[in-house]
Amino acid sequence: MARPVRSSPSPRLRPVVLAAALMMLGVPPAKADEGGLFDPILNFFNPNREAAEAGPAIDAVPYTVDIVVDGDRSVRSAILDASNLESLKSRPPAGAAGLVRRVTGDRERIVAALYANGYYGGTMEITISGNRIDTPNIFDIVEASRSRGPVPVKIVVDPGPLFTFGTVRILDAATRQPLADAPSQRALRMETGQPARADAIVASEATLSNHWREAGYPFAKIADKQVVADHATHELDVTLFVFLGRPATFGDFTVAGAGFLPPGFIEDRIEIRPGEPFSPDRLAALRRRLSKIDAIASVRIREAEHLTANGELPITIEVTAREPRFVGFSAKYSNTDGSSLNAYWGHRNLFGGGETLRLDASVSWFGQESDAVPDADPFGYKLAATFTKPGIITANDDLVAQAAVLREVTNAYVREGFTFLTGIRRRFNDQFSAQLGLDLEDSTVQDADSTGDYFILGVPVDFNFDNTDSPLDPSRGIRVAATVEPFAYLGENGAGPVMAKATLSAYHAFDEEKRYILAGRVSGGGYIGADLQDVPAQRRFYVGGGGSLRGYDYQSVSPRNAYGVIIGGLSYFEASAEMRVRITDTIGIVPFFDMGAAYATEYPDFTEMKYSAGLGLRYYTAIGPLRLDLAIPLNPGPDDGSYGVYVSLGQAF
Repeated sequence: MARPVRSSPSPRLRPVVLAAALMMLGVPPAKADEGGLFDPILNFFNPNREAAEAGPAIDAVPYTVDIVVDGDRSVRSAILDASNLESLKSRPPAGAAGLVRRVTGDRERIVAALYANGYYGGTMEITISGNRIDTPNIFDIVEASRSRGPVPVKIVVDPGPLFTFGTVRILDAATRQPLADAPSQRALRMETGQPARADAIVASEATLSNHWREAGYPFAKIADKQVVADHATHELDVTLFVFLGRPATFGDFTVAGAGFLPPGFIEDRIEIRPGEPFSPDRLAALRRRLSKIDAIASVRIREAEHLTANGELPITIEVTAREPRFVGFSAKYSNTDGSSLNAYWGHRNLFGGGETLRLDASVSWFGQESDAVPDADPFGYKLAATFTKPGIITANDDLVAQAAVLREVTNAYVREGFTFLTGIRRRFNDQFSAQLGLDLEDSTVQDADSTGDYFILGVPVDFNFDNTDSPLDPSRGIRVAATVEPFAYLGENGAGPVMAKATLSAYHAFDEEKRYILAGRVSGGGYIGADLQDVPAQRRFYVGGGGSLRGYDYQSVSPRNAYGVIIGGLSYFEASAEMRVRITDTIGIVPFFDMGAAYATEYPDFTEMKYSAGLGLRYYTAIGPLRLDLAIPLNPGPDDGSYGVYVSLGQAF
């Protein structure tokens, strides 16, 4: 016969209703001393740092804590992580009452930790100076003990047997009958016979609610639950009652706060029509799409609290404007690629139609003597203006344009000139877009053979597919970027040459917490209808450096002339694999392997391929991971370095 979780006054576990423990697990309390690797640096900018660094409490009561757990390492670790007595022992509480409060709080936290790991029949005894905490004169005992030194606190925990899930039922709250289309126990992480972790029960509530919302029930929720621990069989039986409500269709959309944009700007981008089946995924996609508009700071989508008489759910979209002007800077360092500094100024909603203008000014330092032009000044620069106009033809068509004056210094060439790239980008859906453009360049280029003036006119066609879950730190999905560009002029050549290249990246998380992610990238391309000397040096393919083959110097894994000077190739191939492992919530390591080379032929022949391996460090922030990579060449040649170091924001790919 099933009975509640065993409890009794101390020394057994204090009676704690399981539902309360589940609530605790839903919002785990943060430890006061938690911190990340860069917290000492970040804290320098914290206006409250003086309070955070305050000295010990007045009338502090030092103590020692001894936690004894009769269980395996994972249970002991969970209990130690839950204990404030353990984590805050370097910061003694104020007075005897403060110590007793901390001890009492630990009791509740340890109970929650046991439940979280599937232990519902444990016992626990906590003593202060050898006395139970419910001793009537416990405050006097603490005061007497502190005069002899740190007050000894001891916690003895017997977790008891591990409980497993028994019967798990999903019932309709209205009829009390099973719901036939409910997610499986496996999908809920509550399979019969598996450890009955309380956090799985907490997570199942959101899973069930989302499941039926995706099925068209916007007000689906967990109305009630029954959780019973059977101490005879060591099983946890769970019954969840789901309130479905009525199925719904989308109703009218109302836009608020969009006065800074032209009338109908937001409405034209709502591709959901009244009467279509309700779908939270479509609302999320709409929010993401609107959030990508530079002039919009935030997008909030509010669902009505009730359906209309005909079963439609009205939706309100609230938008807020970004500050129109912005400035910023960025920096990049690599011991193989050179370093650069960039400052920029921009204006959002320039003419009131969502346009964005951004001006960039960057300087670079190549860091070494160019092999192709040994006497060249190593300084480079780039002055660029980028303009974007959304909705140039339809709401799905954007005009993009960039003009730049630049000086670029590399091992293979030195370029000074003007570039202009413009095009119309069409979004076919939330994952796929294409762009038809115009590519102009007028440059003077020095390479190992000569100095020449080159005019280039091409018509690039770009294709992009992206169904990943994050732009800077993806954990699932794929990205495909491909370009085909026929040329009307390519240096001294007329119409005929065509350049084609493509990159495929894929990501797979092995666990729900996304702590283990396998990432891979393959890239290749080539020129058709052109000889190597027909292609200006700045438009040839090069491999090597932080953006392609880490560990090797920038452009170094590329064809060379008879004197060993890099001249670039007509084709290339690259591939990379990374295993991204999170050690903590903020720190991760990334072992990786790269391979690649550029070739003088139209198609890669995969000879003389270069390989590298390395280890990266990631510090995860709210805007994306900070990346530090150290790469070692595996088959270096006589002209290759011994290592490469790369620092940037975001993953390598």
